[in-house]
Parts: sequence; C-alpha cells; structure tokens
Amino acid sequence: MMKNETKKSNEAQLLDLLKRVLPKATHDAQLAEKIYQAIESELNTKARALAFDNFCGGIELPNLEQKTVADVKLQLAASFGDGDITLKPNKKEQSLMVEVALPEGGQFSSEIKVGAVTAADSEEQEVTLKFVPFPVCLPGDKELVWLLAKRENLTPEEAGIALSKLEEEFWASKTGQKLLRDRVERSFPEFIARVAGGLLTEVGLKRHYKNPEPVKLLRTAPKR
Repeated sequence: MMKNETKKSNEAQLLDLLKRVLPKATHDAQLAEKIYQAIESELNTKARALAFDNFCGGIELPNLEQKTVADVKLQLAASFGDGDITLKPNKKEQSLMVEVALPEGGQFSSEIKVGAVTAADSEEQEVTLKFVPFPVCLPGDKELVWLLAKRENLTPEEAGIALSKLEEEFWASKTGQKLLRDRVERSFPEFIARVAGGLLTEVGLKRHYKNPEPVKLLRTAPKR
C-alpha cells in the first residue's frame, strides 16, 4: 500500500474513532458534532492541499516560455475550471508559482520547477489510475443518465458514496449557499452542472458532460 493510501486509511480510522468517542466524552451533542465537523474539515483541507501539490508535481515544465506557461494553465483549467488561476514565472529561480482560488473559498499554492518530471523527483511517486465509465441516474428518472467516470480502483458503491458526500459539501460551501440564496434549486442536476471539475477529481471522479443523456433503446434489425 502506498503512503497516501495509508494516510487516507489512518484519517478515516481517526474520524470513525472520534464519531464513537466524542458522544461519550461530552453530553453536549451539538458540541460533539461541532468538534467532529471541525476536525473533518481540517483533514479535508490538508488532503486537498496535498492532492494539489501532487497534481502540480506531475506537470512537466521544460521552460518558462509563454506558450509553455499557457499550456500549464490549460492543464490547471481542465481540473479547476471554475477557479481563479494565477501563474507567476520566476526566471531567476527557474520555477513557476501556481495559485488557485476556488469559488467556495479554498485557496491553494504550489511551485513547479523547470525540468522533466521523473520518478526521482518525488518520494511518493504514484501510479496514475485510469478513469473508467461511471454512468449514474436518479431513482425517479432512470432513463436520464449522467455520463461520469471513476478511478478504476473505486467500486461503484465507493464512487457513489464519494459523489453523495461531495454534493453535501458543495451545498454547504460558500458557493452552494450563494446559489441557494439566488434561488437555484438544491438538486443533483444543478450540483453536477456547477461543481468544479477539480473537486470531482480529488475524490476520484470525473464529469464528461454537464447535462444528462436519455437512454437509447436499440432496435435489432429484423432477421432475413
């Protein structure tokens, strides 16, 4: 098991332990819930920062020419399209400072050094997992399908749990609360159309299209 996977497992065990211990440590249920949510939020923030550093560490930067920097911005925009991306080339240090501010308030920064990415550049070099199809539908309308993808190491059940949790976090975020105040319906279609691609990637998911597609019923050709 790789270091990141071990760390995620340890954090999950810690949260599970807190969920069982906090109610016993205090009779104030609201206080226990606030403590749990604060710790969970802090762990999520650290996990996202680490994921961002790993993402930037996998970007190849052969030089600081304008076209190269523009290509880097395109790669970032593909995962953090809804975020405010700032790139600051430093020719003296031969590096590129990267800053991404997400609509819901998250802000991340990292540095990409000029040079090809090699296995020796990182002690935690990870195997890139492929995305596989993960189509989903709503219980009340199974004929409309959202075309998503999941990392190949996630089961459909794990991917579904991750998607549901992310939807809850999205509507609880500053962006989600603003949308609700603007009378946007709190629904899965609105969530999947508006959530940042980078947030989906962090939990091992990917959105191919923002709108659902109707299931096509194929008719077999008559036998001659």
